Amino acid sequence: MLQPRLLLRQSSKSYRLPIRQHLPRTYATAVVEPINVRPPPSTAAATSGFAPPPEVEVASGQFALRTYKPRTPGVRHLRRPINDHLWKGRPFLPLTFRKKGHGKGGRNNSGRVTIRHRGGGHKRRIRTVDFDRMIPGKHTVERIEHDPGRTAHIALLNEEATGKKSYIVAAEGMRAGDVVQSYRAGVPKDLLESMGGFIDPGVLAAKTAWRGNCLPMHMIPVGTMIFNVGSTKGRGAVFCRSAGTHAIVISKDDESSKGSSGSQRYVTVRMQSGEVRKVSRDACATIGIASNPNYHHTQLGKAGRKRWLNIRPTVRGLAMNAADHPHGGGRGKSKGNVHPVSPWGLPAKGGYKTRKVRKPNKWVVTERVRNQGKRRSKK
Repeated sequence: MLQPRLLLRQSSKSYRLPIRQHLPRTYATAVVEPINVRPPPSTAAATSGFAPPPEVEVASGQFALRTYKPRTPGVRHLRRPINDHLWKGRPFLPLTFRKKGHGKGGRNNSGRVTIRHRGGGHKRRIRTVDFDRMIPGKHTVERIEHDPGRTAHIALLNEEATGKKSYIVAAEGMRAGDVVQSYRAGVPKDLLESMGGFIDPGVLAAKTAWRGNCLPMHMIPVGTMIFNVGSTKGRGAVFCRSAGTHAIVISKDDESSKGSSGSQRYVTVRMQSGEVRKVSRDACATIGIASNPNYHHTQLGKAGRKRWLNIRPTVRGLAMNAADHPHGGGRGKSKGNVHPVSPWGLPAKGGYKTRKVRKPNKWVVTERVRNQGKRRSKK
């Protein structure tokens, strides 16, 4: 009874082997899939000649993501932006250091957890990014790299005068071979001589306000899209540093406001959240939009990729015991008829404001819209 089955298996193996030799195994293949998005608003800043054009096609309102053949469940829902221009090798090691210790678990220097749901993750090396851009002169972009510690891409610069290398946050559209400069130290002598010995604002903006250049705020034309925005003189960028973010210069305050440090002037910028705030006229900003604008459309595809990113699971307070969370306990699914709060009792929705009423932020002109836990009306 067993002989016919053995002969059948042998015949099937002898038949299948030649076919596998001639047909190699195909792995997951990248497929371009268009995604419908809302086209950007037609504002004066979007049509300004000083800012790079948006990556979204205005006519069709579509952009492409990379999908894969569902050979495994983990790649069935995997979606990634198409970034074929990124460097495939290792980073420039002298500008990196390894990430280790309690910092991977969301703890501070005393060992207390300051950021919950962090831990594990793949081994990483922290890239030392230059947010000050104090060194003047021409810098050539050697390559665009992926930084595992941030959502935007970074660019490796080579200073033409000394050959010193540095990392900066790359602007959208920046590629290897581009030349960028920093004008935080002032207008160069050769540029001043080309303008006839005096500063012409129009000529100065046409020659300096290019994508990737770092300028003080008083040199940037009104209506320009910027990122890596600083707040005070002599310090680095603190706003608009993540992928696809930018701000718009609204106005420049020519009236001097006397404070403790003497006479100062400010520049008003509008963030993407709708917040309008003042920054120092000597603060830094980079022309353009932060790179990797389609990052927020990424789909990880499986829970394991979330763990690779150093993110641990989040448990609902409703599923906890009464001793662990204000929403826990009770018979059945019930949170005790209370508003959503954190494990320590603070309101957890709608951007709860913790600043004192009599201590407003003097740098904010118009605060961003907060829904306070309510659904926003669709426009």
